[in-house]
Amino acid sequence: MRYRLPWSVSLLLVACPLPGAAHTLGIAAADTTRWHDEPWLIGTVLLSLLLYLRGHGRLRARRVASSAQLACFGSGWLCLAAALLSPIDTAGAASFAAHMVQHELLMIAAAPLLIAGRPVKAWLWALPARWRKPVGRWFGRRAWLPWIRQLSRPLPAWLIHFAAVWGWHVPACFEAALRHEALHVTQHLSFFVSALLFWWSVLASWRRTQPDHGALLYLFSTMMHTSALGALLALSSRLWYPAYGELPWSYGISPLEDQQLGGLIMWIPGALSYVIVALVLCARWLKGGDDEAVHPA
Repeated sequence: MRYRLPWSVSLLLVACPLPGAAHTLGIAAADTTRWHDEPWLIGTVLLSLLLYLRGHGRLRARRVASSAQLACFGSGWLCLAAALLSPIDTAGAASFAAHMVQHELLMIAAAPLLIAGRPVKAWLWALPARWRKPVGRWFGRRAWLPWIRQLSRPLPAWLIHFAAVWGWHVPACFEAALRHEALHVTQHLSFFVSALLFWWSVLASWRRTQPDHGALLYLFSTMMHTSALGALLALSSRLWYPAYGELPWSYGISPLEDQQLGGLIMWIPGALSYVIVALVLCARWLKGGDDEAVHPA
C-alpha cells in the first residue's frame, strides 16, 4: 500500500534547519572561515539526509523511486548544507556578496532540487510501517492545508516570492535583518519557503506533454524582476546598506564594490538558472513529457 503526505508538509520539513542559521553583523574577519558547530543545526540537516536515504531505498525496492530523484535531492541537500553550515553563512556577516551567494543557494539551487527529489514521500517511507498511515492521516486532517494549497497555485506563489525578494531588499528591512537575529531567521525562511512554493508551481508542469506557457511566463518574469534588482544593486553608485559600510573592508574591496559584486551575482548567475530550467522544460515537452511529475510528495 502506498501512503502519501500532503505535499505542503515538505515546506515545513525542508525548512526545519533554517531557524538555526543566522549570523551576526560585524563578525570578526578571522571568523568568516568558521563552519557552523551548532549541534541542533548539524543534526537536523544530517537527519534529513539519513531519513531520505532510508526512505528512498525502500521506495527503490518497490520500483517507485528513481536515481534521478536521489541525485536531485542529494544536490539540493549539498546546496542547503553549503548555505547553512559552511563559511558562506559566517562570511555573509562581513560581505554583502557572500550574503547574496547564500540567498541564491537557498532560492535557485537548493529549493528546486529538493522539490525535484520528492523528499516527503521518501521521509514518510523512512518511518516504521505502522506509523506511515497514522502520520499521513494526521497531517491530512490539518485545517491549514487548503490554505497552503491555494498559496501554492502559480500566481499566488509567484506573488509571494516576488514580495519576499523585493520586500527584504528594501534597505530598512535588510538592515533590520542584519542587526536582529530573529528578523534574519525570518528573512531566510521567507526566501526559502517562498522559493519552494514558486518552484513547486513551476515544476508541477514537468510531466505535461504540451508546453505549459504559464510556467514559462512565471520563469521569465521572475528572471526579469530578480535581474532588475541585481542590476540596480550592481550599477548603483551609492551604498544601499550602510551597515556594511560601518565594517572594516573585507576581502580587499570597498563596501560599494562588495555591493556591486553581490548585485552581479543576483543578476547574471541568478538569471541564467531560470533560463536553464525553461530550456529543460521545453526539451522535455519536445520529447513528449514523462510519466512522473516532479512532486515533493
